[in-house]
Amino acid sequence: MVKLASARESRTYGPGSRLARTRWEYINAGLYLFATALLVGGFGTQISSVSSSGANSGLVAVLVALALLLAVNAHDLVAHLAAVDYCLSLVEFDVQLALVEFAVPLVNIVGVILTFVGILFFLIQMEKGYSYRLEKHALNTLIAGPIFWVIGSIHNVCQIYERADGHVQLLQNSVQVPLVMGSLLFLVAGIVNKHDDALHMLLGRSWVWLCLSGSSLFLVGGLMNAVRVFKIQRTEGLRLEKLRGSAYERLAKGREELPLTLESNKKCRKQQEEGTAVSAPTPYKDALLGSLTRSIV
Repeated sequence: MVKLASARESRTYGPGSRLARTRWEYINAGLYLFATALLVGGFGTQISSVSSSGANSGLVAVLVALALLLAVNAHDLVAHLAAVDYCLSLVEFDVQLALVEFAVPLVNIVGVILTFVGILFFLIQMEKGYSYRLEKHALNTLIAGPIFWVIGSIHNVCQIYERADGHVQLLQNSVQVPLVMGSLLFLVAGIVNKHDDALHMLLGRSWVWLCLSGSSLFLVGGLMNAVRVFKIQRTEGLRLEKLRGSAYERLAKGREELPLTLESNKKCRKQQEEGTAVSAPTPYKDALLGSLTRSIV
């Protein structure tokens, strides 16, 4: 459940004006914060519930939170792809673009999907009865998902700062550190859960407690991410990172050439249409002229 926390200047969270894009970035941060709070509530319900219906409702809340986190990470990926006009060849000139801005949301999406499937398998068992095959797959996916989160959190931390000042870097770390710790707790929870001898149909208590602790750290990271986004958007003169190498120059050159290319294509189509209109056959007119010529002769 790691979220990308990038200090890039180039990001496009929504279409339209700068105000609209800023609003979409606020929505992204708010949705992540709400999803992590829902996650804490779901695991808290698991601990406090005394009946199977309460445990089931807690798992449903966790699944809803995971679906929201999937949407947030997909939005992060699209926002940074759109910022470079979906030109994936720029990763050859800026490695961080591939390892952080593209890789982190993509790895997080895979981790969220695996964790969602694992919890769904346990929920199916609670409703329809114990299944050894479902339990085996669920235990494995609850380890595989957090592994991707740990990888994503490590990539998220490995960012190079050349222009950003200490204030921006502090905001970045305040988001990244809780996400790393939370991902590790989820991974430990999955490993402990697999070796819990008392586990049959229900999830182990140790897994629930560790996931609740990890979710609380994700909530702290989400809160700090909202503060980070607000500071970046509101603070004047805050220096953010640009594309490195020759990626920035190539992107700017491509954007300058694009209007010229579109105008050239438009002129070519217009000339073709005019040429077609001039050379279009007129059988009725030809027949009429032919009859008039024969009558004169």
